[in-house]
Amino acid sequence: MLTALLLFWPALAGLLVLLMKGEAAKKTAFGAAVIEFLIAVYAAVSFEPNAATQFEINQPWIQNAGISFHIGMDGISLLLVLLTAFLVPLIILSSFKHTYNNAGTFYALILFMQMGMIGSFVALDAFVFYFFWEVALIPIYFICGIWGGERRVPVTFKFFIYTIFGSLFMLVGFVYLYFQTPGTHTSDISAFYNLALSPENQSWVFWFIFLAFAIKMPVFPFHTWQPDTYTEAPTPGTMLLSGIMLKMGIYGVIRWLLPVVPAGVAQWADVVLVLAIIGIIYGAIIAIRQNDLKRLTAFSSISHVGLIAAGLFTLNMQGLQGAMIQMLSHGINVVGMFFLIDIIFRRTGTREIKALGGITQYAKFFTIAFMILLLGTVALPLTNGFVGEFLLLSGVFQYNYIMGAVAGLTIILGSVYLFRMFQRVMFGEANTTTAKFTDLTASELAVLIPLIILVFWIGLHPNTFLNISEPAVQNLLSIIKR
Repeated sequence: MLTALLLFWPALAGLLVLLMKGEAAKKTAFGAAVIEFLIAVYAAVSFEPNAATQFEINQPWIQNAGISFHIGMDGISLLLVLLTAFLVPLIILSSFKHTYNNAGTFYALILFMQMGMIGSFVALDAFVFYFFWEVALIPIYFICGIWGGERRVPVTFKFFIYTIFGSLFMLVGFVYLYFQTPGTHTSDISAFYNLALSPENQSWVFWFIFLAFAIKMPVFPFHTWQPDTYTEAPTPGTMLLSGIMLKMGIYGVIRWLLPVVPAGVAQWADVVLVLAIIGIIYGAIIAIRQNDLKRLTAFSSISHVGLIAAGLFTLNMQGLQGAMIQMLSHGINVVGMFFLIDIIFRRTGTREIKALGGITQYAKFFTIAFMILLLGTVALPLTNGFVGEFLLLSGVFQYNYIMGAVAGLTIILGSVYLFRMFQRVMFGEANTTTAKFTDLTASELAVLIPLIILVFWIGLHPNTFLNISEPAVQNLLSIIKR
């Protein structure tokens, strides 16, 4: 019942918000998102740290076809539900300084999207997963297409086409797996895990399913929709895409690819690792060349997600646990960075690095918050980014030390483009654009302080979260390697 409450509360609240306008809409949406977070915290407190699926519901949906409304959470799911429930109220609060036309629709779409994302994280039936995968896409399409920048229509359409294209391949793969289940066909996840497909069939099914996840993350070379979409989307949309939605792709690999077609994974792991490492280097080098703060952070995300993808396909404990903790860290850091960029844009009217400078002279608290989130992003020890990157690089080194050495360049290159950006934006002489820059307001601090707390909490006490996912990850590895 708890999983159903987490799933449907945002939808019910979204229907209420849809009828509201202006301030009432945003405050009600924020209140509903806070309640969702409290429910998620209660679920975490009630969760038994073992590999079992908990808070499970399994009811017939399309009974004649063997499709059930099967949802539940293990430690892997729970961490991502917590991330979603934690970030959404902060994303809504971060938008309070903006005025959006049709505010009721805007905030309702955020809540509907939250339902879709959580549904993807708790689904234990392939077609239920596919349903929520698509449900999450529809709200973000309208958020970006209606409230985005000048190039929002073609950019959002490209994003939509990319994602739908990948989703259709995934659907074909799921339908094939469904018909391979013995006896009365079923799309339940346990039946998919017990399939005994030939290596040849697993090989092509791997690419049909992986394509959808590779586009969503995105992994090089399926990334071309991402920088423009992140740049043109309204800031809350960018935060939803980067902080949570791309984790649907990573989660999909963990839940619906690695244990379902392990022979296909073994055959193509080297190829995916090479693509992921190319993405690490490519994203970092292109980020160095960017002058727009939002585009720089978008390419930075490609680089960081490339390392997560590489860790997944090492198929060892360090790589998978590193991916789990880094999903949390990346979500926290990237949402914080995009919020800080939005503050700069609202204060100065520009995101161009060349047009900025000297901000630290006028905004001490802003400077401190910016530096903390930046240090988390570059993986300074004792911050959240260090834990995930250390485990991921350890996993890749175990798999192949040459790949590990190349992947390790992400730390060096990340430091180059982020510290260079920080120096040019925050230090130096102020100009007419930045001379009137004001420090953080109470509502802005209310967004940033929880993020900063998590930067240090994960960095200093990572086992708070690693202990939740460890039994489920161990069980997953046993399924893959049996």
